[in-house]
Amino acid sequence: MIVVLMGVSGSGKTTIGKLLAQREGIVFADADDYHPKANKEKMAAGVPLTDEDREPWLEELNRLLRGWFEQGSGGVLACSALKASYRTTLGVDMPPAEVHFVWLDVSPHLLAERLSVRKHEYMNPNLLASQLATLEPPKDALRVVNDRAPEVVVDEIVQRLQTA
Repeated sequence: MIVVLMGVSGSGKTTIGKLLAQREGIVFADADDYHPKANKEKMAAGVPLTDEDREPWLEELNRLLRGWFEQGSGGVLACSALKASYRTTLGVDMPPAEVHFVWLDVSPHLLAERLSVRKHEYMNPNLLASQLATLEPPKDALRVVNDRAPEVVVDEIVQRLQTA
């Protein structure tokens, strides 16, 4: 199983992703760890990334996903994947049925609340508005509202992926 948990900052990608990976006995990766230094510096300064900034990062993440597929190991990737074109890049040279996108949808109010108490290495809370504006709600992903306990959200994801 290869799952890309997507959504804006504060949607719970890392929390849910780690729990899902642990439950399924597969590896977890956080896309934030793959950003080049220049991207991290821009975001820390409150400057939104451009598509050009993101492209090499997305290509690196695609290589990660392809590696999981080729090894038959599976994994969970926490990645914003805000635009359809980003999701397309993530899936290049992958059989479509092998990569499951799960959109963690959260109300703007709850996102703001979460970000106000969270400390992140470089994700400036002021970037939330630009992320929400950039988000192209996916038509080809499982939409899961993440406003409950993480274990309940993971239960829903597992159940829905099994029946998909």
